[in-house]
Amino acid sequence: MAQVSLEAQPRTQTGKGAARSMRRAGQIPAVIYGHGREPEALSMDSAALSRALIGISAASTLVDVSVGGKAPVKALIREIQRDMIQHGAIIHIDLYEVRADEKITVKVPVHLVGTPDGVRNFGGVLDHVLRDLEILVLPGDLPSHIDLDVTSLVIGHSLYVRDVTVAKAQIMTDANLPICTVVAPRAEEVVAPAADAPASTEPELIRKAKAEEGEEGDAKPEAKKG
Repeated sequence: MAQVSLEAQPRTQTGKGAARSMRRAGQIPAVIYGHGREPEALSMDSAALSRALIGISAASTLVDVSVGGKAPVKALIREIQRDMIQHGAIIHIDLYEVRADEKITVKVPVHLVGTPDGVRNFGGVLDHVLRDLEILVLPGDLPSHIDLDVTSLVIGHSLYVRDVTVAKAQIMTDANLPICTVVAPRAEEVVAPAADAPASTEPELIRKAKAEEGEEGDAKPEAKKG
């Protein structure tokens, strides 16, 4: 599991105005809480925080947080708020302190490993339905992700939560939920011509209606009433 260390400083100013000023100065507002401690407002260096989060699954990674130069504590990142207008820039982060001897409930991403037989040999499509599992685990046993081998999966078959085991952890997600399925390739739709469609592409010749059967010549126009 990746080891991530974060440096933070306590802050006294709170509110939207103070947060905007911090961001302009290259700092990110943060808060840490958990285990009966009062929530503590923090600030973190924006550039250092962004570098620390590169290439990790933040929600399932334990981080060492040092506040004001004190001994670091273990914490989980509970929430990262981002500004989508500013290309996903971090604007706030929530941290939850954990204890080594207390189990935590965490959502861990599922990584599908290999190419299914139904995809490789029969042109099927792998549909990844459930992308993370909720587990109960001690912090020291927390995996960064769960690998699931899909190489033997054929068309029409699925792998379920019950097919997964996680060492030293209890899976809390419903065992009957599908994680992935190999579906048959979609056949191209061929539109058949209508049965009564004319064989020729020439325009239809519209003729005058014939007189009723048994009468000779064209039908006479109805006489005008005087």
